Amino acid sequence: MTGKTHIIGGITASLAFAQTSNYETVLLVGAGVVGALIPDICHGGSKIGRKLPLLSKIISTLFGHRSFTHSLLFLFLIGILLNSFVTNESIVAGILVGMASHYILDMATKNGIKLLYPIKVTVRFPITTKTGGAVEDVVFAALSLLTVYFGYGVFTSYF
Repeated sequence: MTGKTHIIGGITASLAFAQTSNYETVLLVGAGVVGALIPDICHGGSKIGRKLPLLSKIISTLFGHRSFTHSLLFLFLIGILLNSFVTNESIVAGILVGMASHYILDMATKNGIKLLYPIKVTVRFPITTKTGGAVEDVVFAALSLLTVYFGYGVFTSYF
């Protein structure tokens, strides 16, 4: 999936999660966007890879694309780091939810992800699509609609 789809996926997942949690919605959603971009640090052409090119190059060289940074191990390690250094639980939860949304979206692509890294098994859904293709546009549109739906449910309490 492309960066824009991961961003809307992070927003959608965070808003959906906000429906069932007591976290600060704005922080949760903002952190969800950041979390949705973090796994692609292993790809130099990604939004985060272009912002942090040296780190991206090192991670890509060590692990390749869609392996360690797209795994449950990475999600767990980031969770430990965040809980150690970030005091706001809404931010921690948002980043982790955003990362999980990234994993789910990438499992819908032909290349899949190494979710169980270091076990070199590729995990993908039975029906997949090509990154940047017409089906991704449909996914983006559906996520946009879900964002409005979940956002309405969360933000009506502010008005």
